[in-house]
Amino acid sequence: MTSSDPTVQPVPASVVEQVDAADVTLTNPKRAVISLGSNLGNRLETLQGAIDALEDTPGVRVKAVSPVYETEPWGVEAGSQPSYFNAVVLLKTTLPPSSLLERGHAIEEAFERVRDERWGPRTIDVDIVAYQDVISQDPVLTLPHPRAHERAFVLVPWHDVDPEAKVPGHGPVAELLAELGRGGVAPRADLELRLPE
Repeated sequence: MTSSDPTVQPVPASVVEQVDAADVTLTNPKRAVISLGSNLGNRLETLQGAIDALEDTPGVRVKAVSPVYETEPWGVEAGSQPSYFNAVVLLKTTLPPSSLLERGHAIEEAFERVRDERWGPRTIDVDIVAYQDVISQDPVLTLPHPRAHERAFVLVPWHDVDPEAKVPGHGPVAELLAELGRGGVAPRADLELRLPE
């Protein structure tokens, strides 16, 4: 399945494979999928800052960065918050899921994320969507993310960077996206996030 929007081009698998082949700094790494979202402040700059902070984490290498999408806030009344910029990042990591979660929270704190209300506005949201094929009901970190399979703002950019991806326990991202549709997920071809060097 390919995007119906000609302005959005998935990252070629060959690019991801080249980066993988060139990386010999991690021993027996696992693959993780991270969803990023921001609807306060300089949203693009914050997303890039979070990506750079992930890359600066010992035991983490950023392998692919999706295009940027703009979406309405999820779970709240329309117009009650600014729109989000969303992206998905693929990682290779030697960190266990719990340590990766701690790092995500530290990045959120560094960007002054406030947790006053559920689904409230935020400078940055760093969510672990999937970690290898792990399925876990741990209340601290449920894997895969319990709502990832029903959120187009996660599935659309994830499909861009990994068209063959599967949500553990739910099936191929392409099939989930075909059922869910791309409504409300607007590509921002004028914006770009960089893969850290």
